[in-house]
Amino acid sequence: MTSALQKNRPGAAFPFDNSYVGLPPRFFAAQAPTAVAEPWLIKLNEALAAELGLDVEALRRDGAAIFSGNLVPEGAEPLAMAYAGHQFGGFSPQLGDGRAILLGEVVDRSGKRYDIQLKGAGPTPFSRRGDGRAALGPVLREYIISEAMFALGIPATRALAAVTTGEPVYREEVLPGAVFTRVAASHIRVGTFQYFAARGDTDGVRALADYVIDRHYPALKEAENPYLALFEAVSDRQAALIARWLHVGFIHGVMNTDNMTVSGETIDFGPCAFMDAYDPATVFSSIDQHGRYAYANQPAIGQWNLARLGETLLQLIDAEPDSAVDKANVVIKSYGERFQAHWLAGMREKIGLAGEEDGDLDLVQALLSLMQAQGADFTLTFRRLSDLAGDDAAEPEFAASFREPDACGAWLMQWRERLSRDPQAATERAVAMRNVNPAFIPRNHRVEQVIEAAVENGDFSLFEALLSVLSKPYEDQRGFAAYREPPKPSERVLATFCGT
Repeated sequence: MTSALQKNRPGAAFPFDNSYVGLPPRFFAAQAPTAVAEPWLIKLNEALAAELGLDVEALRRDGAAIFSGNLVPEGAEPLAMAYAGHQFGGFSPQLGDGRAILLGEVVDRSGKRYDIQLKGAGPTPFSRRGDGRAALGPVLREYIISEAMFALGIPATRALAAVTTGEPVYREEVLPGAVFTRVAASHIRVGTFQYFAARGDTDGVRALADYVIDRHYPALKEAENPYLALFEAVSDRQAALIARWLHVGFIHGVMNTDNMTVSGETIDFGPCAFMDAYDPATVFSSIDQHGRYAYANQPAIGQWNLARLGETLLQLIDAEPDSAVDKANVVIKSYGERFQAHWLAGMREKIGLAGEEDGDLDLVQALLSLMQAQGADFTLTFRRLSDLAGDDAAEPEFAASFREPDACGAWLMQWRERLSRDPQAATERAVAMRNVNPAFIPRNHRVEQVIEAAVENGDFSLFEALLSVLSKPYEDQRGFAAYREPPKPSERVLATFCGT
């Protein structure tokens, strides 16, 4: 085992341009990764590395050492970020990066700034008696889901690399250790603001807000009230993001305030899952015993989390307390309208509506109610509807989505009557629908098969195959039709687990 971290090896440097480390020291703890015994590179996302302006050849050569934490590249300034958070409604005033270490930031070829962070790279001052490590299964899950979300067009953190450590981690059982390298627009969360607000540190809240505006919302610097405008912008991004989740049947699983970014990206793919049969009450997370973060609850939880963000900004929004509360409440109340507008616009696209009519919401809700009553698979139903939009001969396949195929007849009559008032040609409509209704999602049973093969047998072939399929979710990929299918009863995954 390497006794000390190697630094500044020629050719291994990233073009780091670090800004978070310039904030006051109370924002983070300087923390180098802890070296591991025998790192092995499972996967390097070469396309993403190239987009970030990284030296791909150097990463091929030294990636195992870099992405395990054994080799700290030149220019890195490793740190663990401080934050707090509401976890299942209960407030923890200090959480922080307990097993994640931010190496630094890079500016990609389009001028966008990104964090590069190691997850599972050893303990930090925020580990709370944890080992700071990650097991292989959760690392593979996060790699798969984050890249699937990217391919689906949903804002999310990205996967740059995954490595095994050659060391065990001890959970309910002994598991192979691994480290995941995450790329994010930033790792600043609602809980980051809560950390300073909980300490009465208004200067800290202001410094953080100014930093977020500079990094993510620079146009707001010219706003009459930049901090209120920031709250509005974050609210709108969250409304749009959660609507996108619902459009593909995604259930985050742990929508704690420390898992909601202010950049509007999906973050932390622990017990997350994609719904098979449509049921708005669906829960997968093993720790969500009361369904707080069920599929249909996600929009309201987003609003609740944003209210917590608003509380931290009150003194910046207005020096007069009652006025600050009134202004923040306007934003919080408007969130519902923002979400509904984003959600309905996306659902119109999913059922092929080019225009807008007052009855569209009822038409969408009628289909969802039918799907729930008939146990229809969420993803397949909408994909088959896309096929039906371009070819009436596809109706039997669409009807087969339901336990009773005849049950969809009345809805189809209403749908076709509504389409008749839209000017879009059938072929154009079908193409547009296929571009928003994926054929492939990371089905839970497929992800579990990948993890089992890797953990039990050291076999990463299923991992590579699933990543390949999910990289083109809107294409038919006839040779991989089996990946479209929902699980058989014996394959159903009823619970997913956190990776801590």
